[in-house]
Amino acid sequence: MVSHSNEATGPGPLRSSSETAIPRATGEFDEKVIGPQHRENYTKHEDDYSGLKYPEPWKFEKFFVGGYSHKRMIKFKNPKTMYKAINLFAGIAIMFYGYDQGVMSLVNLNPHYQTLMGIHPIEGNSRNVAALGGIVSVYYGGTLVGALAAGSLADRCGRIKAVVFGAMWAFLGAILQASAYNITWMCCARVIAGVGVGAIDCVIPVWSAEVSSHQARGAFLAIEFFMNIGGLALAYWIEYFAFLNPNMEMAWRTPLALQLIFVIIIGFGINFFPESPRWLMKMGREEESRNVLKATREGDVEKELRGIKRVVKFELETSTANHYVAMLWPKDKYANQLRWRVVLAVWLQIMQELVGIGVITVYAVDLFKDAGFGEQTSKLLAGFNNISYMFSVIFAVITLDRYGRRATMVWGAVAMALILLIAGILDKFAQVEGPHKKQYGAAVAAFTFFYTATFGATWLTTPWLYPTEIFPLNVRAKGGAWSVVGWSIGNGVITMITPFLFQAISYGTLLLLFGLNIFCIPFVILMYPETAGRSLEQMDTFFEHGGSWNVFKSSHNIRDKGIDDWRWTKKMKEDGETESEAGPAVGGKSPAEDEKDAMQSWKKRPAFTFRRKASNAGIM
Repeated sequence: MVSHSNEATGPGPLRSSSETAIPRATGEFDEKVIGPQHRENYTKHEDDYSGLKYPEPWKFEKFFVGGYSHKRMIKFKNPKTMYKAINLFAGIAIMFYGYDQGVMSLVNLNPHYQTLMGIHPIEGNSRNVAALGGIVSVYYGGTLVGALAAGSLADRCGRIKAVVFGAMWAFLGAILQASAYNITWMCCARVIAGVGVGAIDCVIPVWSAEVSSHQARGAFLAIEFFMNIGGLALAYWIEYFAFLNPNMEMAWRTPLALQLIFVIIIGFGINFFPESPRWLMKMGREEESRNVLKATREGDVEKELRGIKRVVKFELETSTANHYVAMLWPKDKYANQLRWRVVLAVWLQIMQELVGIGVITVYAVDLFKDAGFGEQTSKLLAGFNNISYMFSVIFAVITLDRYGRRATMVWGAVAMALILLIAGILDKFAQVEGPHKKQYGAAVAAFTFFYTATFGATWLTTPWLYPTEIFPLNVRAKGGAWSVVGWSIGNGVITMITPFLFQAISYGTLLLLFGLNIFCIPFVILMYPETAGRSLEQMDTFFEHGGSWNVFKSSHNIRDKGIDDWRWTKKMKEDGETESEAGPAVGGKSPAEDEKDAMQSWKKRPAFTFRRKASNAGIM
């Protein structure tokens, strides 16, 4: 979902990624990546556009409504204003995604809704429990289909038409959900709405990344996910106050119908914004691409225009790899690298759901009720938990940039595992009648708040940020689609089985999530290269020369080929900053002195060994 790639380059000259390295989007020649000895050949090859054949417009494009028009596009005197408008619009779209994901949390508890869907009562009835989970989870089947369709559509007829396509499906899905009268109707409506949300969620991050100037990435990252969780919280509180209405039918239909406000703003408003300049260039519409850059950038845009043209040239030369089938079943070395990236993106999204956030947010009321709270108090606690979750996202900017992606995810999973372990044990005692029942229940509620805040500060953002940093520009739209596919699979499975878990093992659900957090840690440590501080060109170096799914082995392979940036378990250091292979200095001592001190004292040896291994793994 996040659309920010880090363009900082690392210290020292790097070896060329290969002839398939992605050209820099800025159009600048980077000797750190290509090497000064290749300047002349690089310039001649990249600036040779003779024989470049732009694709013909897709023959079915005319059947898709909406699209870019320079005359219709809103214009501002200051490009910074346009940048803010783009980010605000993208934020509204992301808020809708959060709203739509959270809107079923209290609808599921509405007795009128349960009776109408034929799933009342829920407790003690396995058929109704399965039906409840099914209604929630089929939505993610729709998001999977919508993401794949929109990823292809965005490349064929533009980002704006793909967003309008998604908005139309979401509009139809919202109407059908709000007017549903049986379970079949509701399931079909959920799938249709999912198609629309999947399409919007896939394209909006790519569009905002390609249109905006990418300044103040950290601040926008915080705003983007703040609005995302704000949408989830908004849906919950609208439902909470709707439940105060004695008309139980309107209490669940109104929040579902309010989705239409978001959809109309997105589907109608996107047509007044600029199209992606890279897509316009790809279609041979160079002058329109220049006009978009002038509207969204300050100063001369010709250098960036040349950079975009180079990227487009590369994309057209490797167009056979820009297909879903080719990305999964590669026929050449370059496509094989793309499959590696697809697996990392999809599995990271699945792991994000395995650590348990879907269980806590969608079924928070059930969790608090199991801890001994009344229904009304449980609803209030769940609502305040969403607000706490929303504000915790701000800390993600600090954790991601300062500590890197790997350390953020590893220590986030460790913290969440410990919180869930303690909460599960406390929940066991909270469900037993006794003098301390309320105290145990209050402790469970507190640890639930700690869990969601920890997730918001660590795991919420990384799975959406990571794909934008590992996928080349020429397959970014389809890379985003694969990311949503992983998110859909993870959410669909978790939301399907969670009602069963709460009824079958109760407090054991939290203990199960503790185990899943521990399960995810080795995958992050062993499989995922550190992307913080590295450019797209440097990521190409890793995937071309690594040669192993084990990031430690890949790092050694890259080192053996004489490439300076070989520590792919660690965040990229600033220029001139060096670090010994033994690890960082501690307490003012050099690594060598620290090691000597540890060898002389058996008490210090375990701590030194752990610190050294953790440092080499990039988690300290």
